[in-house]
Amino acid sequence: MKQIDRLAQIANLLLDVKLAEVQKASLAREESLARLADLNVAPSDDPDPIAAAQVDVRYQLWADARRAEINMTLARQTARWMEAQDDARAAFGKAEVLRKLR
Repeated sequence: MKQIDRLAQIANLLLDVKLAEVQKASLAREESLARLADLNVAPSDDPDPIAAAQVDVRYQLWADARRAEINMTLARQTARWMEAQDDARAAFGKAEVLRKLR
């Protein structure tokens, strides 16, 4: 019984670590999503419509390049987030089995 208690403690610690990894991956992913959303605001306060159009075109070109970069990062972050969730589910399952054995 003492071994099961010790294993349960280790499993709970592992679960805490895995849940922290999920949270970290989620925060990084949310930051990237926020950066993408920030790119949707085009700054063009110029009263001259031609100048405003030129600024908008330049901004959109720049923003499109940033979106591509952020989307690549976001894809990696999403994969890591999903992997971390799977790891946390497995750790939870192990901790739950040991809890029931106690």
